[in-house]
Amino acid sequence: MAKKITAVVKLQLNAGKATPAPPVGSTLGPYGINLMEFVKGYNEKTGAQVGTVIPVEITIYQDRSFTFITKTPPVSDLLKKAAGVDKGSSRPSMETKGSVTRDQLKAIAETKMADLNANDIESAIRIIMGTARSMGISVQS
Repeated sequence: MAKKITAVVKLQLNAGKATPAPPVGSTLGPYGINLMEFVKGYNEKTGAQVGTVIPVEITIYQDRSFTFITKTPPVSDLLKKAAGVDKGSSRPSMETKGSVTRDQLKAIAETKMADLNANDIESAIRIIMGTARSMGISVQS
């Protein structure tokens, strides 16, 4: 018999540096799961990617057990690293913060392909180009 799911919670946490303090504690605390067990498991799984933000999807069951799946880093983080900027533009249509090449976009698209709603690499690149445009990052041909 399958376990009954109570909730599915999505969080974005720093890889290898999660703590039971907020946002983890305040989000997962009401479900009564063992926070230290989650933090320890998450930090072990993401320890090699320290310095990036890794989204996690936590499935919480009625018996207070849980499972979690880590995703690939957000496109905005990957674009900021590729362009060498610390944050996107506050006025993307008027000022550009940095630029990325088509090859960098392709590398990001290949990394994110599993999590994107795209049929092929070209449509994934177009999705990532839209994110770059909204961040004020220009794309060099």
